Formats: sequence, structure tokens, C-alpha cells
Amino acid sequence: MSGHSKWANIKHRKAAQDAKRGNLFQKLVRAIIIAAKEGGGDPGMNMRLKTAIERAKAVSVPQDNITRAIKRGTGELGDVTYEELLYEAYGPSGIAVLVSVLTDNRNRTTPEIRALLTRNGGQMGESGSVAWMFDRRGVVEVKGEGLDEDALMTCGLDAGMTDMEPSGEGYTLYCEPPELDALQAALEKAGYVVENAEVSMLAKTPVEVSEVEAARKAARLIDVLEEHDDVQNVYSNLDIPDEVAAQLDAE
Repeated sequence: MSGHSKWANIKHRKAAQDAKRGNLFQKLVRAIIIAAKEGGGDPGMNMRLKTAIERAKAVSVPQDNITRAIKRGTGELGDVTYEELLYEAYGPSGIAVLVSVLTDNRNRTTPEIRALLTRNGGQMGESGSVAWMFDRRGVVEVKGEGLDEDALMTCGLDAGMTDMEPSGEGYTLYCEPPELDALQAALEKAGYVVENAEVSMLAKTPVEVSEVEAARKAARLIDVLEEHDDVQNVYSNLDIPDEVAAQLDAE
């Protein structure tokens, strides 16, 4: 319905790659800390925390690590303070890039992100320079075989969904960010398996990069940014055609 399927497919490919990275545990633990800090330590009352915990468990983060992260977020352990930052940048082939980070030291993180951009064909932008190219949306991924599309759509619309499309082994539902928790809760109450729920930045106008070498450079920038310990998410308007993406995946 919405034409965001390329975004969903890229997210799925990136998730599979991220699962192999040694810093994934650290990223997920930080997400739990922030969620607990903002909404409290009870996942039954804090959907962001619930989702962060489920994502951590899905890749076998030890329960002790999860428990300590929650306590750290609620202030029961230590006084390390993380802040969320959003860097705006330009990449190869003129793509727009948003880099979401959690850091305990912005004076360390900012020059490191700037250096990664510079070394990989990008450059840091001013505040507001590229953010306007994206829409902030709630995204819920529902997984399952043989799902009744009409029933799922009805359930979603009743809970604030604005759009829905097939994606992978299920469907991706979109909503306004304030409706994300209610939509996720309604879907789970109805018995649907919610694979992921998050507020994301969706490109308004994708930039197609169909030349293989140019696509490789753009994808490389996104990869090295995501590998940074403090980076939680990288959003871009990069659109790599399927046949080019297949060549890159095979490398």
C-alpha cells in the first residue's frame, strides 16, 4: 500500500548482518537502559522497554545483563548517563543520512562519527539539513504464515494504523509515533506475533543508486557507521535496485 517495502527488506538484511557483530549486545543493552530511564523499569507498563528486552532476548543477551541494564536505567546501579543524539549527514551519490546514537560522551562520539563520514565519502551536515527529507513514523512488523490480511488491517486500523504492506514473512504496519504503543499492544492482544516495533525515520523520496561501485560506496558508509559502538540506527534515502543489491550481497 505505501511503497516502503524496500525499507523493510533493507532492515531485514541489516538485522541479519547486525546479529553477527560483536557490539550488538552493547547496543541492545544501551537501548534497554534508555527505555528504562524514560519509562520506568516495568516492561508491562513500558512498551519501549518491553520491545528492547524482546530484541535482546532474540539474540541471546544474558538475563543478568538485561536485569542490570534495567536497574542502571532506573538509577539503582551507578550513575552513567547516556544521551540520544541525531547526526545529519550527506553520503556518496548525494544520499541523505541520519545517524542515531546513544553516548555517554558526545565530545568523543561527535568527532568519531565525523571522521567515519569523511573517510567514506560523506560529510556532516548542519542541524535541519537533511532531517526534512524523512518522516518520523511508528513501524510494527508482524510475522506469521497465512495471515488474514483483512483481519489484520481491521485490527490495525482500530488501533491507529495509517498504512500496511506485505513484508517478508508477514506485514509491516505504519502509524504516527504516539500511536505505536497502542498499536503494538492491540496486535499482541489479538494474538499476532510482533517481530519488531520502533519509531523510525522513513525517506520521503528515495535516491536510486544503480551503478554497482557507487552503490557499494554508499552501502559501505552505512555499514561502517552502524559498526560504531555508540550508533543505534542509521537511516538513509538510499535505494539500491534489487539486482544491484544481489550483487553486493554476494560479495
